[in-house]
Amino acid sequence: MELKNPQTGQTARVHGQKQYREDRDPKEPLLNFARCIVHFAIDTDEIYMTTKLAGKKTFFLPFNKGNNHGKGNPINEFGHKTAYLWEDVLRKESLSELIQNFVKLSGKKEKDPISKKTLFFPRYHQRDVVKKIIKDASKKGVGQTYLIQHSAGSGKSYSITWVAYQLIETYPINKQVKGAKSTEDPLFDSVIVVTDRRLLDKQIRDDIKSFSEVKNILAPANSAKELKESLENGKKIIITTIQKFPFIIDGMSDLSNKNFAVIIDEAHSSQSGFAHDKMNEAMGSQESELDTQDAIIQAMKRRKMKGNASYLAFTATPKSITLEKFGVKQQDGTFKPFHLYSMKQAIEEGFILDVLSNYTTYKSYYEIQKSIENNPLFDTTKAQTKLKTYVEQHQQTIATKSDIILEHFISKTIKTKKLKNKAKGMVVTQSIESAINYYFALKELLKKQDNPFKIVIAFSGKKTIKGIDYTESELNNFPTKDISEKFNSDEYRLLIVANKFLTGFDQPKLTSMYVDKKLQGVLAVQTLSRLNRSANSLGKKTEDLFILDFFNTTNEIKKSFDPFYTSTSLSKATDINILHELKDSLDDVGVYENSEIDNFIKLYFSGAEYHKLSPIIDTSAERFNNTIEWEDEDKDKADYKIKAKQFVKIYGQMASIMPYEMESWEKLFWFLKFLIPKLIIQDKNKDILDDLLDSVDLSTYGLERIKLNTTINLDDSESELDPQNPNPRGAYGEPEKDFLEEIIKEFNEKWFQGWDATPEEQKVKFITTAEKMKKHPDYKEKYLENQDTQNRDLAYQKIFDEVMNQQRRSELDLYRLISQDEAFKEAMQSTIKRILSA
Repeated sequence: MELKNPQTGQTARVHGQKQYREDRDPKEPLLNFARCIVHFAIDTDEIYMTTKLAGKKTFFLPFNKGNNHGKGNPINEFGHKTAYLWEDVLRKESLSELIQNFVKLSGKKEKDPISKKTLFFPRYHQRDVVKKIIKDASKKGVGQTYLIQHSAGSGKSYSITWVAYQLIETYPINKQVKGAKSTEDPLFDSVIVVTDRRLLDKQIRDDIKSFSEVKNILAPANSAKELKESLENGKKIIITTIQKFPFIIDGMSDLSNKNFAVIIDEAHSSQSGFAHDKMNEAMGSQESELDTQDAIIQAMKRRKMKGNASYLAFTATPKSITLEKFGVKQQDGTFKPFHLYSMKQAIEEGFILDVLSNYTTYKSYYEIQKSIENNPLFDTTKAQTKLKTYVEQHQQTIATKSDIILEHFISKTIKTKKLKNKAKGMVVTQSIESAINYYFALKELLKKQDNPFKIVIAFSGKKTIKGIDYTESELNNFPTKDISEKFNSDEYRLLIVANKFLTGFDQPKLTSMYVDKKLQGVLAVQTLSRLNRSANSLGKKTEDLFILDFFNTTNEIKKSFDPFYTSTSLSKATDINILHELKDSLDDVGVYENSEIDNFIKLYFSGAEYHKLSPIIDTSAERFNNTIEWEDEDKDKADYKIKAKQFVKIYGQMASIMPYEMESWEKLFWFLKFLIPKLIIQDKNKDILDDLLDSVDLSTYGLERIKLNTTINLDDSESELDPQNPNPRGAYGEPEKDFLEEIIKEFNEKWFQGWDATPEEQKVKFITTAEKMKKHPDYKEKYLENQDTQNRDLAYQKIFDEVMNQQRRSELDLYRLISQDEAFKEAMQSTIKRILSA
């Protein structure tokens, strides 16, 4: 240890680390690698650690508790901020526990020399979460839930590994603990690690295997049969993916006499609906020879989080349903994580890099022209969306963006030899077709530059474009399973993806990302976080990162990241009364009869073949599709199907944590799962909209850089999510239709109009105008609460004109533009309407 005193101008961060790097010779026997399990640089405020001295290349990590969700340590009212080191970590019992359960010298191969091995010692947050989980489990027993909100890139796989090993040796504090067989028997018979991606499945399997001192306790499950055999044969740690886990339910033997700990990685995705129901079901017994009523009751009970299983959910981005299922319920009804290591703390401690520190955005400008003489009617909203998609996927558009991407990547990454000339980039596209077009455009540009490097494309399945079939393996000229390995090699530098490798892909050499896809919420955080992995051996720093975004604004990205920057909680539980309302609404239409549902359930739970179920489902489907006389067929059918899907989704998520069973809900859930796919909603405008693209040509396309190398500053206050939308929604309103010329005019005015104000200035003016309209004396009565559409629109026009008239002196240019350009006025009014209704 190196002890420093800030009172004399000496700190651990500077002087302690400097002394280790410059004055301590790692060749001295005591300081040889693996002779000491850890080296600490300490002062009264902070602690830093390293497991390997390497002279000036020695790399230190913080060993601090964190303060206000950031770096450092909180005030200690009883002494120094770092007193926890000698009062807790260095205690005799604690040191023994660290050596026995945490410290590990491991290499890729057993015969690797010590110099090629890695010495593992936990960060403070890793040791803390493991100890707290084990202590809580020993005290409360089986049947608990734990939500661990740890930032992406914060070492979750190692935390999961340490938790898994210690759970199989966790003992109850007394015989009264729930699930305890005795104080001499471990609480859990097996620990099941479930990941939602195959890449991490292998990563965690390798991590756990490398930590194993005992043979034959680890069992990867590559099939339902293997998983079943592993459980029955008493394997202590079983690793699988969420895709494989549900299918073992069929034919599983009774496992209710065993206790399980289920560790779920990235719980926000793997804990939705059906997959989680199956997981719960597999943990419980399957009884045979039950009558229909008993069978449905058993199905409901199997949905519950089983009393013989504890669930540990790890995620960096908890959704509201994840917080409700796994979070700790507070006295005020909110839900919070059991343990937190925030994105803010991880960034400030240098454990991950700040991906939002160097963000550049481009805005597209398009102009299209009508290429036919006719002037047909189209659904305005759908037509605008269709036109934007058409322009964004147009070869001219992608060629322009590809040129910008390649020019930047070669000049700023290749020629500057970032990361010792090993830095890589990722192109995130909105569709498989776009990815393939980018692939060919970039290959053509590279060819003109004598192919300085190679590119890889990643997408799922087969895509047919203009009569030609494409697969990623054929384009890459190597198998899909080799993509990660090939991309890691020096010859491949750019990876083009379509809904693949956006989560769970750990490639520390990634420094640049080019985004041409709508990103929001969890997906935005996970996608952009592909760049945050540190690479100390390559000298990777925050200033090496760069994101160029063609699709999203900095404000949109900030909105996605803010909820997960510090602590995320849930404001209240979901109001499950919504299920009553949805069921009543579905029942009233007469698509099905209760006797049909009962008959279906009786056959289904007795194991009847599908051909015996079909007549019942087909009868209800026939009523929906052809028999019922709908008041407004298109609208009412869409409304019904949306509500049916909502019932299945919400009940499927809430059934495991509902405090009571509702037999009628369970029956309807299974019936609707079979019925929904047969409910036909015909979009009569689909073919017409397809004709739209044959009626226009792209005449102008341009890009303007809006933000250059901007740092997106996140809100460091705690975030509170609301439960999933408790209001049943359906399809509302008549589609607004316009002639093709009007649609093209509106589109061009939206994307190619000449207001000189910058986007930020525009935003301020729109918001200011909207706020002034809200304060108008007629706003509430004559506009907001007015049910008469015609009078409401007249009131809106009057309020808008009066507000703009009041602002004409301060906003003379804007007032003139509104007065002289009717199209501009309509566009502005439409934008402000959306702001007022938000």
